[in-house]
Amino acid sequence: MAKKKKINRKKTVKHLHVLQPNSAGIDIGATEIYIAVPDERASKAVRRFDTFTDDLHDAAKWLKKCGIESIAMESTGVYWIPIFQILDIYGFEVILVNARHVKNVPGRKTDVIDCQWLQYLHSVGLLRGSFRPAQDICAVRSLLRHRDNLVKAAASHIQHLQKSLTQMNLQIHNVISDITGVTGLAIIDAILAGERDPKILAELRDPRIKADKQTIVKSLIGDFRSEHVFTLKQTLQSYRNYRQLIQGCDREIENHLKKFESRVDLDSLPPLPPGTPKRKPKGNEPDFDLREHMYRLLGTDLTQIDGISALTTHVFFTEVGPDLSMFKNVKHFCSWLGLCPNNKISGGKILSSHTRPGSNRFAHSLRMSANSLWNSKSYLGNYFRRMRSRHGAPKAITATAHKLARVIYHLVKTQKMFDDTVFAEQEKNHQKRFEKRVLRQAKALGFQLVPA
Repeated sequence: MAKKKKINRKKTVKHLHVLQPNSAGIDIGATEIYIAVPDERASKAVRRFDTFTDDLHDAAKWLKKCGIESIAMESTGVYWIPIFQILDIYGFEVILVNARHVKNVPGRKTDVIDCQWLQYLHSVGLLRGSFRPAQDICAVRSLLRHRDNLVKAAASHIQHLQKSLTQMNLQIHNVISDITGVTGLAIIDAILAGERDPKILAELRDPRIKADKQTIVKSLIGDFRSEHVFTLKQTLQSYRNYRQLIQGCDREIENHLKKFESRVDLDSLPPLPPGTPKRKPKGNEPDFDLREHMYRLLGTDLTQIDGISALTTHVFFTEVGPDLSMFKNVKHFCSWLGLCPNNKISGGKILSSHTRPGSNRFAHSLRMSANSLWNSKSYLGNYFRRMRSRHGAPKAITATAHKLARVIYHLVKTQKMFDDTVFAEQEKNHQKRFEKRVLRQAKALGFQLVPA
């Protein structure tokens, strides 16, 4: 019987067409990085470098020697920032990749294979870079995020103040609305100075306090133990220290904002009067005219939109910037914010349409602005309440934040001022639909409605 001829069934791996031949991939760690370049560019296609500054410069020089033009790396924590800045100085095109978009197939668990995988995906055009504003915008963004951390730290010390007062059974923080206001700080300072008479302490109340003097006197009768007075003293010092740091941060932010080029002439086109009379900043608001700076830099006054404050406008400026050319249209902008449905469809059936999870700071600010429209009498307020009655509060907040994002995109893109009369036609159409629905429901119940 003749032997069967062996057939060579050696499998060949088909690679995708290379779109970016001069590409590299970097796997970033806290103490070391691994860089992969195409095999033909160096005798050793993968090299390891430490994360010291000199080593990062050596890595950039080696990439230049290998003829690399574009580099892909994952945005891991804050470890990518030093290498990104150094590579940017050397003129490389660096794209930050969302780790969710480059989940490795099983088996790719080493740093060497990770950087090779990034290099290959980038070379065949399968990676998209995350949006990052210009460097001068990022500088203000870093300051604003640092300021947010200072505000949170100061807020924790307010809780510590209330804890110390509670331990002494001083209920003043339950009688006045703000323990760090004029009355609260004056009373605490007097207690730390040795005053214990509740009647004398109550005389320090500001005339604007709604609580009567007798109630304040009763709230200031307590047990002044020395250990609690000591913790109250140190906590107050820490709180005031953070307030000074916040004020210094505000001055630094204002200095950076003054360096930006204006998009509107304040002399010829001054901003419209605010909805409320100009007042002294309170709470966590900056101690300079942030609204005027944002109007000058964006070319439109976003605070005219119901629910949008100067702080929300500042978050937009630091997270996005005045240039929206990176977004093809408003749909791409809302998708980047994570405010539109993330449809998952299989077999013609919608499996899920929830919004994509994310931690976009501007989207969070828009959600807070949307939630503040509950009592608003404007079209946006009516829209929020209508959505809330239909779909519940969470979906209503997201839907209203989506609408606010579309309005902001249009105003910044076209450099126009907000005009709420454009919503009149939409409100009119909604009213017609509402009347038809009511008439239809009345007819179904056997009633006939007559206009008043």
